[in-house]
Amino acid sequence: MQRLLRKEEKVINWMAIHGIVLLRISIGIIFFWFGFQKFFPGISVAEDIATQTIDVLSFGIVQAPYSMPILATWESIIGLGFIFGVYLRFIIPLLFLQMIGTVFPLFVFPEETFYVVPLIPTLEGQYILKNIVFITAAMVILAYDHGRIIAKTDNSKE
Repeated sequence: MQRLLRKEEKVINWMAIHGIVLLRISIGIIFFWFGFQKFFPGISVAEDIATQTIDVLSFGIVQAPYSMPILATWESIIGLGFIFGVYLRFIIPLLFLQMIGTVFPLFVFPEETFYVVPLIPTLEGQYILKNIVFITAAMVILAYDHGRIIAKTDNSKE
């Protein structure tokens, strides 16, 4: 039993040391992957709702031919920032701003994001709702990056 507990402790210590970095890289890969797709018309499943949202948020100023390259660039920059762990003080606020636009369709286009408002999301609604995890993870990563996470250790010996 003691041997199993020591192995468990080693695994948990490894997770504590590497978990935040792996979380950051994972988010970066997803953002870059989905962002890069938006450079190619017709590839991203979020293209229609994204162009509609940007049109509404920009009061019609940013039209569809321009909105996808802008969003693709924005998301790709966020992804690369997370992957390489650079400029996170700049990258994470970009993510938060992007998330405002991402959540917007839940309120403005409920007929496209829910089968039954607000209980049963469509595939687009599910795509949007999963971003709650990204927002929360970004908060943890930013706090970690700023050295604000305080590790609690038990110094007592058993």
